[in-house]
Amino acid sequence: MKSHNLRRRLSSVDAAFLYLERKEIPLHIASVSTFDGLIPFEEFVAAIDSKLHLIPRYRQVVVTPPYHLGPPLWEDDPDFDIRRHIFRVAVRKPGGEAELEALASRILGQVMDRRKPLWDIHVVEGLKGGRGALIARVHHSLADGISGEALLKVMLGDTAESSFAIPKPKLRRRRPAARNHSLREALGNALEGTVENLLMADAITVGLAEALLDGRMQKAVKGLRSLLPEMAASIERLPFNRPCSGDRKFCWAECSFTDVRAIREAFGGTVNDVILSVVTRAIARYVRLHRQTVTKRFIRVVCPVSMRRTDDGESMGNRITFLPVALPLDIRDPVRMLKAVAMRMEVMKSAHVADLVALLATWIGAAPPALQALFWSTIPDVTLPVPLLNIICTNVPGSPVPLYAAGRRMIASYPHVPTGYELGVGCAVQSYDGKLFFGLTADAHVAGDVGQLRDFIVQAFAELAQAAGIARPRRQPETAGRKRRARTNGHAAAVLPSSRAEMPAGSPRVPPAPDATAHPRA
Repeated sequence: MKSHNLRRRLSSVDAAFLYLERKEIPLHIASVSTFDGLIPFEEFVAAIDSKLHLIPRYRQVVVTPPYHLGPPLWEDDPDFDIRRHIFRVAVRKPGGEAELEALASRILGQVMDRRKPLWDIHVVEGLKGGRGALIARVHHSLADGISGEALLKVMLGDTAESSFAIPKPKLRRRRPAARNHSLREALGNALEGTVENLLMADAITVGLAEALLDGRMQKAVKGLRSLLPEMAASIERLPFNRPCSGDRKFCWAECSFTDVRAIREAFGGTVNDVILSVVTRAIARYVRLHRQTVTKRFIRVVCPVSMRRTDDGESMGNRITFLPVALPLDIRDPVRMLKAVAMRMEVMKSAHVADLVALLATWIGAAPPALQALFWSTIPDVTLPVPLLNIICTNVPGSPVPLYAAGRRMIASYPHVPTGYELGVGCAVQSYDGKLFFGLTADAHVAGDVGQLRDFIVQAFAELAQAAGIARPRRQPETAGRKRRARTNGHAAAVLPSSRAEMPAGSPRVPPAPDATAHPRA
């Protein structure tokens, strides 16, 4: 982590995640990672402590000027204590996947304490088979998915040896956090933020103007006009679009990245198109489960899109915009659904819709900080007659090589995307070491049966894989443990069958499953 990528002032996007947060909307990104052995707690704490100088933001707190006259600032925490950020917890017996999911759900439903740096890690003990686990949270104001993944690679190691403590440099004594800022400083920071956003808006506008001269974008705009009727038709609530409570349910699944690529090569489109088509068909089943029709109905999916350049891939904060797309719920054939998704995603990307969203965000960010705080903080309290979107699906590329924590190899990492307001379900996917891992986050009172949705994802992926001619593994005999998992309605992790024997012996072979998100520029 390069220090020149750090600055004290939060960007308008970073600050928005602070203003939007409520008990009903905990706004942290997170992951639940499992390891091939129990993680030695003291050695892990020592390893993280020795690397914190590489990520100095992890020792800083958010300070907001009085009356929001200026943007929030990052200040060194004079009372920093790593023991307030890394905790030892144990799952309930018997320590299976259901118990780990329950523990993760409880932790992920808690709002982070802003009186200390906005991150924490729970080291999990008591899992079956001697496994270990980490539940890591980072507030969205501190990092987006890309920078959060970069932080994970810093805190862990790409070899067993590098995952232990490293020599610490001699650091100068940190200044106490300056909690009282002058009016002049606050107004100066506000002006700086306004100028920065105006310059960014100008750059985006110029880029859009240049793109309009491109014949391909003109063609895409015509295609976009043809999609406007279904974009309008998608503005309606689905079963999980109701006010959220903040209580969470979290479940997950995994699949072979090779199998997803094979589907893409068989039918065209992108990896994200494959993922979105599977998730859309799963949601259609979920809608029918709740006795609603899917005929001529659409789901409005919003996909975060990274705006990072190659030279700031590890910088802190958020560098994202959003791509909305309306996808049909009444296409039952898996191949036709994939082609329908691919066409719509291509039109939306070619029309630079994500850039238009970014332009709107920069204009909001150019407003005085007090108005920004008022705008974002009142949004959760406003009930609209129709929702602006139905679900957020996000996809983050992870490490292609194994990572280690205190000598233990990470074997799975399930991502968590925050959800709330009237978004009762959120979807996230992350690649790691040749597999795709995805997590479903749900409000426990709005979509308590999220395990059913995960099972439908499993089923939808199996159907698409079958259509692509991917070899199916021979069905294993039913066991008592497998029967017990079936009765939990998806509370155990699903593992997608793979034609490439990648999973260790004894892994649960639930019908295939996908992930759920889109990173449109991947």
